[in-house]
Amino acid sequence: MISEDRSKRAGVTSIEGVPSPTANVNRFRRKRFHMLLDVLNRIAPGKDTIRLLDIGGTRAYWEGVRDLWQHLPLDITIVNIGAEARDDPPYQLRGGDACNLFDHADGSFDVVHSNSVIEHVGHWAEITAMAKEIQRLAPHYFVQTPNYGFPLEPHYRTLFFHWLPESMRASILTKRKLGFRGPEASFDDAMLNVQTVNLLTARQMAALFPDARIAREKVAGLSKSLIAIR
Repeated sequence: MISEDRSKRAGVTSIEGVPSPTANVNRFRRKRFHMLLDVLNRIAPGKDTIRLLDIGGTRAYWEGVRDLWQHLPLDITIVNIGAEARDDPPYQLRGGDACNLFDHADGSFDVVHSNSVIEHVGHWAEITAMAKEIQRLAPHYFVQTPNYGFPLEPHYRTLFFHWLPESMRASILTKRKLGFRGPEASFDDAMLNVQTVNLLTARQMAALFPDARIAREKVAGLSKSLIAIR
C-alpha cells in the first residue's frame, strides 16, 4: 500500500493562514458566521467557557471575524495536519488528522467547526471518517462545504469544471492554470491534483450527518455551499 503524506495534499493550509485585508468585509463569510453565532449563542448561557474545535482552520480566519465573536468566552482549538503545537490564548494550535483525532476524547468540545475542509480529506472512506470524528467530539457542530451542484467550481474558479470526468479535468490542468491550481507538469501530477477535491451533494451531506439540519448558502437562487448544523 502506498503511504500518503496527507499534509502535502492540495487544500491543506497553514494553521496561521494568510490574513486578508478584506476578511472583515467578506459578506459571504460574515453572513455564514452569523449562522454559527446562532449555535454559539444558544449554548453560551451558563458557560464560563465554550470549548470550540476548528478542524482544518486557521488563526487568520478567526481574527478576520473577531468582532462577531469577541463577546463570547470562546476557547478555540485549531487542528491542522502537520502543524506544531502552540498556545496563544484564546487559541490552542495543534497538529492532527481530521480523519483520526485520537488525541481528543469523546465529547471533548462543546462545538466543532469546519469550513471548506471535508472535501479535501480524500474519498468516501476518509470523508466518512472525518464526519464520524466530528460527531464523536461534540454535541454541536457546524460543517460547511462547497456544493457539488453549484456550477462554479470554487478551487479551480471554472464553470462546470467539477462535472467533467477526472481524466478530462487532469488533461485541462496540464495546459493551463485554473483558479488556485496548476498548471501541472504531467498528467500524473494533474490527476493527483484533481483527486484532492471531492465536492459533496446535499444527499451525501445528509448521509454523513443524519442528525443535522443541512442549510444552504445561496447565490442568485442557487445553493453555493452546504452547511451541516447540529
